[in-house]
Amino acid sequence: MTDAERCFVVTFRDPAEGGITTLRARHVGDSELGLGFVAVSGFVFDGGRVIVDPKQDTLRRRFEAVQKLHLNIHAILSVEEVGPGHEGLRFQNDRSNLVLLHPPGPGDDAPAR
Repeated sequence: MTDAERCFVVTFRDPAEGGITTLRARHVGDSELGLGFVAVSGFVFDGGRVIVDPKQDTLRRRFEAVQKLHLNIHAILSVEEVGPGHEGLRFQNDRSNLVLLHPPGPGDDAPAR
């Protein structure tokens, strides 16, 4: 595997497909949409193979016109960097202090006693 083959494997909950999707991409970083999002770009698909994987082919067709995918940080299950020369994932904006505000649940609207 050469340095040019180094990439990220991003696994996330996909609302469009209603399940879990895994993509390979060259770049993962800050999103212009704000701290709650991560931008994924430079998608990598297994090409030039004699045997075509239907799942990879479906992903390729779905994302062929997408330049950058902005994922909600809470939809991301994992990000793995694969290949030689791991540099790690770096963000310009610190996400360590993000607070998730839950909408009121069925028992939360009861009057205080």
